[in-house]
Amino acid sequence: MRDTVYFLIFDGFADWQAALALCEIRRPGDWLVQTVGFTRAPVMSMGGLGVRPDVSLAQLDPQRAALLIVPGGHLWQRGEGEPAVTTIRQLHAGGAPVAGIDSGVLALARAGLLDHCRHTGNWSGQIVSQVPAYGGAEQYDNDVLAVSDGGVITASHLGSVEFAREVIRTLDLYSASDREHWFRLFKHAQLPPWCIGEAMAA
Repeated sequence: MRDTVYFLIFDGFADWQAALALCEIRRPGDWLVQTVGFTRAPVMSMGGLGVRPDVSLAQLDPQRAALLIVPGGHLWQRGEGEPAVTTIRQLHAGGAPVAGIDSGVLALARAGLLDHCRHTGNWSGQIVSQVPAYGGAEQYDNDVLAVSDGGVITASHLGSVEFAREVIRTLDLYSASDREHWFRLFKHAQLPPWCIGEAMAA
């Protein structure tokens, strides 16, 4: 049963990039969110938050994985994190979607997931400059801040709202119309119909 969303954490992970997505995942109460580290040792985020992983990579249960979220961090730009890259590749091969934002996209590229699906990232040349084996340059979409294709979600560091929208869609949270109202609210501060009614009543 795929009931768990795993969120990869490590020293220096960008803690804000998936915050909106994680909040919406937990809101309905249907999904378990677990942090996963390279080990169970505590880590510190880029914003200075100390976090102890719920599980290690070795303890992650592929059969329960509904989604793996990979945030950005200097780890990926240093070419490190190979155990996570292996896990990303295995989870996707086993049918679980994976999502990378900012330099977390580099981990997906190293796992070979971007060679045959539409994807995006921080800028068009970043992936090829950091991942020599990357063969998906023709699939790169420079005109979007986030995109989902083939069980792979990718996003620019500027696209946390768009990233959350793709996560929400992948997990089939809310109706299609509610998802659009959600996006307009967080991206453009346009109140949804139910909030407009409440605001007028107040």
